[in-house]
Amino acid sequence: MPVNVLIIGAGIGGLALAQGLRRTGISVSVYERDRGPADRPQGYRLHLNPTGLRALRECLPQQVLEAFEATSGRPAEIMTFYTENLRRLLTAKGRTEGHRSVSRDTFRNVLLSDLESLVRFGKTCTGYRYEPDGAVTALFGDGTTATADVLVAADGTGSRIRHQYLPHAERLDTGMRTIAGRLPLTGRVRALLPEVLFSGPATITAPGGAGMFVAVQEYPRQTGGDFVSWGLGARHTAMGETSGLDGERLRSRALALTTGWHRNLRALIRDTDPAVVSATAVRSAVPVSPWQPSTVTLLGDAIHSMTPARGIGANTALRDAALLARGLAAADRGERALLQAIGDYETQMIEYGFAAVRASLAELKRQTSLDSRAGLAIARTALRVIDVVPPLKRRIFADLGQ
Repeated sequence: MPVNVLIIGAGIGGLALAQGLRRTGISVSVYERDRGPADRPQGYRLHLNPTGLRALRECLPQQVLEAFEATSGRPAEIMTFYTENLRRLLTAKGRTEGHRSVSRDTFRNVLLSDLESLVRFGKTCTGYRYEPDGAVTALFGDGTTATADVLVAADGTGSRIRHQYLPHAERLDTGMRTIAGRLPLTGRVRALLPEVLFSGPATITAPGGAGMFVAVQEYPRQTGGDFVSWGLGARHTAMGETSGLDGERLRSRALALTTGWHRNLRALIRDTDPAVVSATAVRSAVPVSPWQPSTVTLLGDAIHSMTPARGIGANTALRDAALLARGLAAADRGERALLQAIGDYETQMIEYGFAAVRASLAELKRQTSLDSRAGLAIARTALRVIDVVPPLKRRIFADLGQ
């Protein structure tokens, strides 16, 4: 019996799943609360590793895959660590084969390719209900409904479906806050950056547990969209409350936090258009035990949201999309019972998804454990030692970018 699928959320995971299902001939529709593709900023830079790319290639038809390849940038070759005064501490080389760097908003637009008739914007899902015949109906804030055989929650960290379906699935506030922005890579902006940043991103460590991540996004073809993005992180006690602040006040808060830092780093912040400055409270999903499968399931941040410390959230969501699309396609062909296909997906997703959550949280704790000046001094000395001992450097950074 043919399966039809309803996806809530037109983010990276939801759209990749829609592409994968459509590719196998499964009827699919997507509902998104944004009023349109450009309703709000989608973030800045994403790193796709081999796991994410394999999943993406499994989901995308050839013409969409070609559009992705044409709009992705070269992968980072190295990661450099600096002090807040731009004194280099360490440069580590990572694996670049099978990696890509992409602009998040451009990537989302690529994933929307050929799905225009299937995506309905301006639809906020408020919950769902099961029907007597086994179908599931999504409920929307405007009073409308949509019914399908399977409902997939791809509606992000604040998922209404997760709240209803798995009310015990909690998210931990890590106590970290970030302020981020981006600016076009003009000649003047290029002059602010160390040359090494054009081969890979930089991490800046600073007193008080504060830090900054800076990355350049250049495209292989001259599209005019090259940019540099930055993200400043600090504990809530140092950064203060950021919710409700507009871009102008967030930029001012970032400048205040970086008083005494190198003038070029502060210039990046100062010259950023406030309209593209945003703040995030860093939270992490609390792992949950397996549940009884039903015709409601979840993927990506809706179930295993994680900190950005390892940069693997998008890759994990893409892995979810490919795995779920494969299972639903098998059910559509009659090779597996529908609930068996969903249950098999959830069993695997829970295992690798929450392993990624734990790894990301552990990395965040490591990165933000340097509150004292003594601890920071010890860590910086260790980085300098590692920098001059190649075998040690290779061993420690063997999984850089994975």
